[in-house]
Amino acid sequence: MFIRDLTEDALLARILPLLPRRRDRAHGVEVPTGDDCTVLRISDGKPAISTDMLVDGVHFRRDWSTGRDVGWRAAMQNIADAVAMGARPVSLLVSMQLPGTLPVAWVEDLARGMADACAPLGCGVDGGDLVSGETLTISVTVIGDLEGRAPLLRQSALPGEAVIHVGNIGHAAAGYELLRRGFSPQDSAFPNTETMLIDDFRRPKPPVEQALDAARAGALGAFMDVSDGLIRDLSRIAAASQVWIDIDTGSLEADMHALLPVARHLGRNDPVDWVYRCVLTGGEDHGFVGTLDRPHSRAWGARTPTLPDGFRRIGTVRDADPHGRITLDGNAISGLGGWDHFAKTAPLAAGTQQ
Repeated sequence: MFIRDLTEDALLARILPLLPRRRDRAHGVEVPTGDDCTVLRISDGKPAISTDMLVDGVHFRRDWSTGRDVGWRAAMQNIADAVAMGARPVSLLVSMQLPGTLPVAWVEDLARGMADACAPLGCGVDGGDLVSGETLTISVTVIGDLEGRAPLLRQSALPGEAVIHVGNIGHAAAGYELLRRGFSPQDSAFPNTETMLIDDFRRPKPPVEQALDAARAGALGAFMDVSDGLIRDLSRIAAASQVWIDIDTGSLEADMHALLPVARHLGRNDPVDWVYRCVLTGGEDHGFVGTLDRPHSRAWGARTPTLPDGFRRIGTVRDADPHGRITLDGNAISGLGGWDHFAKTAPLAAGTQQ
């Protein structure tokens, strides 16, 4: 059965029961879906809101990913945006443009994937829209609850603070390259590692609870999720905060070493350089990067174990800089960037360049 075979109401009747829907005040819903609007209750009246869009052939490929994979990814990358602001994700609004030739079963699987991603957080899908069109397009808006805290901003990094990271790094870029090269587990000496990397590309796993715990503890200065690559996203913090950030590449050696066998399996002539680029410029892992606020950074420097759970130090905010600057081990960066949809300058854009 295909989308063209159903009315909008008939399609909704198939997918709504699969989505996580909050129906009562005990779950923060004043008016559930069914009216022209859903009415939500946000504890401090300052919701954090963000929207992302996924387009077939640009952000995902249906010959690489199942509907369930795409549903997970669509939900999780928005969840990560809310968490990057220090907000607990409470609600998603999902709109889709669906081609008539798309199987209904694929859309049902997408709904299941969204439910998988939302379930651990108790996040609901509380509204959206469906339209028909030629290109499969998914737009998701997340609403987050700051729970009375100030939002975490990119402009909050200060000289002397430690730069910290939590989550996977370079996995999605490596998984993308394996898929692009037609990876088969039967042909690999490292099938478990490479299968894991592909899964991390299809279904990014942001460490949401660890990031929220750090936000609730008041340990963070600047903060954001890593969607476009470590260097590009840290450069955004540097520019917004007008500071010089220096990345300690020694802190990333384990990540690079873990990917070297993959580079060799892919037959790269430049395995070390490829791994370097995966880790520093590969996007879509949706880990989190930011700074420890000054009191925590000073304590860390005194070897007091104050790094938030799961985080590691990967650099330092060296000084003020009106232009914002990123260096690697004190050296200027050349030829490394990250994903930009309009400039298309990514040397390794995980899943975004075809």
